[in-house]
Order: sequence, then C-alpha cells, then structure tokens
Amino acid sequence: MTHAVDPAETLAGYEVWFLTGSQALYGEETLRQVEEQSRAVHAELAGALPVRLVWKPVLKDADGIRRALIEASADDRVIGVTTWMHTFSPAKMWINGLQALTKPLLHLHTQANVTLPWADIDFDFMNLNQAAHGDREFGYALARLGVRHATAVGHVSDERVQQRVANWTRAAAGAAAVRALKLTRFGDNMRYVAVTEGDKTEAEIELGVQVNTWAVNELAAAVDAASADTAAVDALVAEYERDYDVDPSLRSDGERHGALRDGAAIEIGLRTLLADNDSAAFTTNFEDLGSLKQLPGLAVQRLMAEGYGFGAEGDWKTAVLVRAMNVAGAGLPGGASLMEDYTYDLTPGAEKILGAHMLEVSPTLTATTPTLEIHPLGIGGKDDPVRLVFTADPGEAVVVALSDTRDGFRLTANVVDVVAPTEALPKLPVGRAVWEPRPSFPVAAEAWLTAGAAHHTVMTTAVGLQVVEDFATMVGTEFLVIDEHTTERGFRDELRLQQAWHRLDRGF
Repeated sequence: MTHAVDPAETLAGYEVWFLTGSQALYGEETLRQVEEQSRAVHAELAGALPVRLVWKPVLKDADGIRRALIEASADDRVIGVTTWMHTFSPAKMWINGLQALTKPLLHLHTQANVTLPWADIDFDFMNLNQAAHGDREFGYALARLGVRHATAVGHVSDERVQQRVANWTRAAAGAAAVRALKLTRFGDNMRYVAVTEGDKTEAEIELGVQVNTWAVNELAAAVDAASADTAAVDALVAEYERDYDVDPSLRSDGERHGALRDGAAIEIGLRTLLADNDSAAFTTNFEDLGSLKQLPGLAVQRLMAEGYGFGAEGDWKTAVLVRAMNVAGAGLPGGASLMEDYTYDLTPGAEKILGAHMLEVSPTLTATTPTLEIHPLGIGGKDDPVRLVFTADPGEAVVVALSDTRDGFRLTANVVDVVAPTEALPKLPVGRAVWEPRPSFPVAAEAWLTAGAAHHTVMTTAVGLQVVEDFATMVGTEFLVIDEHTTERGFRDELRLQQAWHRLDRGF
C-alpha cells in the first residue's frame, strides 16, 4: 500500500545550515584557513546527524549575516541553523540577522583543534583559533536579544557533542513537522472533559498547527466506499495476516472474519480522507462514530506506527505531540504512542503504573509481534472492534503531556522505567505498558497533579528527555521535568518560576 506519511522520508527532506562567523579584518590568508577548517569541522559533524548538514560560506559582515538568516527562515527545507564563531565575529554584526531568524538555533561552541600545539603557538595561531573568544561575544548577542537557543560545547569529534547536536536536530524536525501540521478532527472532544479542550487559534499562533474538524459522516462515507473495493480490502487483510499473529476467529475461515474486513475498510477510508486533507494527525471520539461499524482501533494503531499523530476522544493536543515525537524519533528503535495512566499497583516501595487506552496504543512500543484480536468494548455502542494486543518492552521512556494553561501551553515530562508486568495480563486485551516513574511514584504523581498535566500523554521510547526539552524551547511552551532529581518543594518552585516567566515573556 502507499502511505501518505513516512517519518523517515520527512527527516531525509530536512536540512540544517552550518554557519561560521568571522570578519574581514583578518585578511584573505586567514579567512582562507578559516574556510578550510570550517569545512573540516562541518564534515566531521555532518556524518553523525540524522538530517543533512549544509555548509555555507563564512559570514564576514552584517549584510551577509542578515541575508543568510533570512534565506534560512524562508526555506521550507531548513529546520534550523548551527552557528560557530571560528574567530572573533563582532556581535553587533549579528543583530539584524538574529532578529529576522524564525528557525531554531544551536550555538556550537567548538574549535578546529582538539589539543593545543603548545610548543608552536604564536600570535598568528592565536588570531586564527579564537573561538573561545568569538563564541563568548556571540553568546552575549543571543542573551541580549533573548534568542531561544540550545548550546553544544566541545570538539565535534566527541561523541557526546555529536549526540547533543543530533538530539537538537531531531527536536527541530519535530518542531518543523508541527509548524507544517494539518490535523483532522473527526467530531468534537468527549463531553464534559476539561483537559482535552484547548485554544486552537492559540495553537496555530504558538505551535503553527492547523486544527480543523470534518464530519464523522464524511469518514463513514469513505469507509463505505472502501468496503466496496474488495481487492483493496483483500490486500490489506493479507498484510494483517503477514505482519501479526491473527486470532483464528478473524482469519478468512473464521466466524469473525467480517469484523476484520470492517477494520480494514476503516483503515483504507481513514487513509483516504487524511491524504485528501493533507493531514498527518487526527482524532476520533467514541461518542461520535456516526454509521461506522466499530471504533477505529487497529487502523489508529497502524497509522501511529507509521508516524501519524493521534489523540483519542478528540484530544488534538496529544495528537500534535504524538506526531512531533514520531518525527523526532524517526529511524530510531522504539516509537511514540498515545498513552493514558489507567490504574496503579500501590504496593509500598514498589508502586507501578499500568497504562493503556481503550484500543489505541502504538505497536512501536514493542519489538515483539502483536496479536490481532477481537473483543467486546463496553463503551461506544458499536460492534466489537479489532485491535493489536501487546505489552511494551522494558526500558527507559519519557511520558509527556501538552496542556492548555489559558496563557499558552505547558509541556510536562516524566522520565520513567518501563518494566515487565508483575504477573500476566490474560484478560486485558489491549496494547499496554507498565512503568515505574522517577524519582518515585509518590513524588512523580504529586508533581504531575501539581502541574495540572493531562491524563492523555505521549509515551516515547525512541527519543529521550533532551529532545523533548529542545522541542519545548523551540515552540516556546512552558516546560516542566519530573525525573530522578525532582523533589516536591523544588518542583513547586519551578512551576511558579515557569508560570511567571512564560507570562512575562509573552507580554514582551
């Protein structure tokens, strides 16, 4: 089948520009050496990144800087710029360019050489190799202008530096995907629920995402048309049987095979409408299914696994975040999925959270082959839905929520350890995950509640906390972390500081 969204292809189409600062004062011979060393640093870094790093000529004056940053801002392929002041590049030359820049910026504080040739250092060497000097001048300009940015410090041959820059590029890809995102809502959000609401106009101002609604009847009509295409349904059912451990009752000779064909028609119809709308994220709502025969489960799981964003019960904010984390993690083991804290094991000192959703958890959370099953769903009033059943693999993960705070948006992230269930779960036929939050369940849960973080979350096992933090900086949301360093008092203080700063910053 042809899929409309492919995160790997999305990353392949993105660029980050590598910009080097200097000035004309040094003369042609020095500037020639600056260019040579700039190209060498670029080449060493480029091979470690998941996106294309494009070298640009050395910037020597204010007009060249302004034009380069305006061009980067206008080019849809460019998701950010890295800047390195190889020599001294007077900061006032950068003011107009930085004020015009609309893309994320990473300040690379490095130099051409790893070690110093102590016995050979003369003042020509000092003039050429003064990034320690030039980058401090540039850092002042960033601070003075209040430019949101990240900083990577160290030689580019250092794996730690390469990973820092790679993480930043992944966050930039996620931010770019959100700025270009069109999100289709099928119906409204669940009745009476607070946290799934949100200001869609503010979302387009702050995040760039377009959030619009299509009638469920349009989806139902597309599914009906897909049902009539027997060959397409046959091909998709064969794909299911190839990729999953399909319950015998759903196979071609099984008594529930019709339900699997209905699930396939839902997937085909859903893909058709998303492609027609140029949408890479969507929501559904079990309270508004129109003439659909079953709540979309299998289709949603498979679309998330390919990189689409999804939010249940009309939760478009979570759908945005699933899309961002899917793009950011493209090509890495693991994935990103809608998640929900459902219930707890409150054994003192060994507390665990069991997370799931009605049906919609992405199979990218496991490397094992899911089973494809059918079971009753005691909500929604429709036919029994088909779904993939599995348990998330153990390992580190980040659980993230995006909340509307009236004054903007807040990202709250908890670093967690996904663990195997204490016992088997033979009667829980959904995709699920069990985890232990850091630093402990009582501290993490209190902090989450204090932040007003949502019950719908994104669990990402592909990217870590650094990517989530860089993403928050790029899109300009509040950002709160719950990890092994969190204390109740410290978190409350951080929340107050974030609230105050975010309101002050928006006032500017």
